[in-house]
Amino acid sequence: MADQVTIGLIQASHNVHGDEPVEVHKEKAIEKHVKIVKEAKDRGAQIICLQEIFYGPYFCAEQNTKWYEAAEEIPNGPTTKMFQEIAKQLGVVIVLPIYEREGIATYYNTAAVIDADGTYLGKYRKQHIPHVGVGNEGCGFWEKFYFKPGNLGYPVFDTAFAKIGVYICYDRHFPEGARILGLKGAEIVFNPSATVAGLSEYLWKLEQPAHAVANGYYVAAINRVGYEAPWNMGEFYGQSYLVDPRGNFVAMGSRDQDEVVIGVMNKKMIREVRDTWQFYRDRRPETYSEMTALLP
Repeated sequence: MADQVTIGLIQASHNVHGDEPVEVHKEKAIEKHVKIVKEAKDRGAQIICLQEIFYGPYFCAEQNTKWYEAAEEIPNGPTTKMFQEIAKQLGVVIVLPIYEREGIATYYNTAAVIDADGTYLGKYRKQHIPHVGVGNEGCGFWEKFYFKPGNLGYPVFDTAFAKIGVYICYDRHFPEGARILGLKGAEIVFNPSATVAGLSEYLWKLEQPAHAVANGYYVAAINRVGYEAPWNMGEFYGQSYLVDPRGNFVAMGSRDQDEVVIGVMNKKMIREVRDTWQFYRDRRPETYSEMTALLP
């Protein structure tokens, strides 16, 4: 594998009103994102990541069983199959965050990972599920209504261009999984998100650069843009970025525009940083047992 890998991060607005049928949301969003994925390829991207549950609004702003209809099987659902073909045609790796249904009615917030030849490599299921109100209108990040916590651990996927891990949105507040991904060999961790101003924006450019530094890898953070009706619970503030193992921002998106954020990761820097700091050598897991105990 080459040391230099071009990363494409897709941030986009979703302008279909929430009262529209689920199939309308999916059709419009997929049509938009297919075009943007092709643009990312044209701009040199080798690994492309879409935003959290990319094919619709952030419906967790409300608690409504209507949105269960948006869930699909992975990898046997139509959206994963479609993007396998796109990945194969374009020769790109795709991180595809969608709403997963397993069996009759078990639901997860999931990202499928598709290799550059179209091969489905596996999936990551979001481990940490928020349930918190935003504003005074009854809106919030009501994710426990829609998702079970992930049960597949913290896998690392050996793709055509790099070893990648995935964290999803709220996961970024928890350093434990970020460390596990590094221990498993991740060179870059993707965090597709849907987060609004007024709640966690002050942490957006703080936590994930810290993960990158603590673990000696790149982090790619993706956030959608705009306001979504009828909830309008806040501004999805974009600013998707790629940050290197020294905590430097390699590329940064705008606050309010649909766009592909392009950045280049350099694996040589990962080796240099790890050789300098040796955090993995000096960690003391034998002293951390209290972390898994039920402390007050």
